[in-house]
Amino acid sequence: MTYSEQWDLESIFTGGIDSPALTQRLATITAQITPLLATVRAWQYAKDQPKFTVMTQITEQLQMLEAGLKQTDSFVNMIQSTDERNPQVMPMMGRINALGNSVNQIEVALTKKLVGLTEVEFASLVATPALQIIKFNLTEKRTSGATLLDATTEKLINQFALDGLKGWSDHYDSIVAEVQVPDGQTLLSAGQAQNKFESDPDPKVRQRIFKSWYQTWERYSPLLTDTLNHLAGFRLTEYQAHGTTDYLKKPLETSRMQSATLKTMWAVVSQNKAPLVAFLKRKAALMGKTQLAWYDTWAPVVVGDFKPQTYTYDEAAAFIVQQFKTFSPQMAAVAQKAFENRWIEAEDRPGKQPGGYMTDLPETNDFRIFMTFDGTPSGVATLAHELGHGFHTMMINDLPSWRQDYAMNVAETASTFAELIVSDATVKAAQSPAAKINLLDQKITNAIDMFMNIHARFLFEERFYAARQKKLQTTAELKALMLVAQKEAYADALTDYDPLFWADKQHFFFDDVSFYNFPYTFGYLFSMGIYAKAQTTPDFEADYIALLRDTANMSTEDLAQKHLSVDLTQPAFWQAAADSIAADVAQFLALTEGYQE
Repeated sequence: MTYSEQWDLESIFTGGIDSPALTQRLATITAQITPLLATVRAWQYAKDQPKFTVMTQITEQLQMLEAGLKQTDSFVNMIQSTDERNPQVMPMMGRINALGNSVNQIEVALTKKLVGLTEVEFASLVATPALQIIKFNLTEKRTSGATLLDATTEKLINQFALDGLKGWSDHYDSIVAEVQVPDGQTLLSAGQAQNKFESDPDPKVRQRIFKSWYQTWERYSPLLTDTLNHLAGFRLTEYQAHGTTDYLKKPLETSRMQSATLKTMWAVVSQNKAPLVAFLKRKAALMGKTQLAWYDTWAPVVVGDFKPQTYTYDEAAAFIVQQFKTFSPQMAAVAQKAFENRWIEAEDRPGKQPGGYMTDLPETNDFRIFMTFDGTPSGVATLAHELGHGFHTMMINDLPSWRQDYAMNVAETASTFAELIVSDATVKAAQSPAAKINLLDQKITNAIDMFMNIHARFLFEERFYAARQKKLQTTAELKALMLVAQKEAYADALTDYDPLFWADKQHFFFDDVSFYNFPYTFGYLFSMGIYAKAQTTPDFEADYIALLRDTANMSTEDLAQKHLSVDLTQPAFWQAAADSIAADVAQFLALTEGYQE
């Protein structure tokens, strides 16, 4: 079957950025904000109890407003992803952000009402049958609301954030839209250049493209230094205004995760890098090098006359659906639907942003995937990864919106689990030792990313925020922080690194969440635990879906205890995942023993 590599956005809002339906949806949201805010402010416990009809209506209407904003924001962001220089995107984003700010006032007003209740009153409220399904979410709002300032101040902070926190994040996107990487007479987009230096089998091509890539980002680094400094500065000032100087407090709360869990996870990661260092050393030998460079770490290992398998988009689709079906018919059905309905933007063409993502569309009850498919096994894994996100979305889209608002760390669980299914299948299906070596390399390279690349990002960001609390950081200081973090995270196993990684990695510039890094490693290791259980549990599909449906209904630790019977604050769970990676490395080393140059 032949599938389109371009997504369908017309079924969301017909007419693109000028869509009359989009304009009307925003007008409807606008008209609903003021009346709902007034209702929240006027709400009184005594008048609404014991049935709490008004509070039920408030929560339902607020969730509908937030779903409408999510739908419109996702749509405009998708247009920007494929047309970076579209001049109409930023004004429309500004309008949506302003509406989001107004809806946030309703959120603040509701939260203050919840905070103002006594324990007995709140318990009575959440015991109401219509509100029980969102009890956890209401409890979470009440707990976090204890640090809120008065409504006027909160409104002012949110207004400032449009041109502050959000403004600097948008500024980064504007800069990246101008980035073009020269390759001879050809100009590559950031996404195209990154794909090329990460996956091209020719080391000279990788080196050439990376050098041009680095020089390009260096030209923009003064602007990006200002952007990162001011984005973080706004965030730190906001934290301080709410009574905290701990820059990890908010990211951990957002992930519904304890500090003890994070510390234990990183401790186990730090203690288990020796197998990955051995892998990098063997990979270097197979490439005729003493040590790998930064841009070599993603390159495929090819031994003998073996030609790495490449996939057409249609072949990748068929393979993913087939492998999903062996574990979960429902996963396969969701993936098939995504391919058939053109929910995926995969075409390799200029003008697209780098990277990939899945975005859910709560009002049409579907999703879209953005990526640039390159035909490699890694590209297939990325496609499976994003479809895992999509499966998560489709399994919970019948729940209230707040019950769909899962944290990023568990979001990365479903995606990485889907990726594991596909990558494990490719290794097991390998027809020769050379093929198995190539595929194990791809699988272990993913572990390198999670144990080393992501760790470097975390170490950099942690130290950057500590330094930024004291003063603005210069470009030279940011480069030095990144270089130290990369050397530590990679156990000094490479010949050179990317000191400008903080500039070319968009994740450092997101406005909605900082530390957009540790959830990846968490999701990767957590999904390995789920995958291991799936191997020994008959008909695990139902258990897996039950876990996904609870992802916005309890803390991360409670989720793991309920569905996997494990304590995430202790090292045993994390060590089991690390041991699994070490086993893959041992297999790789054994298979490549006779191939070293």
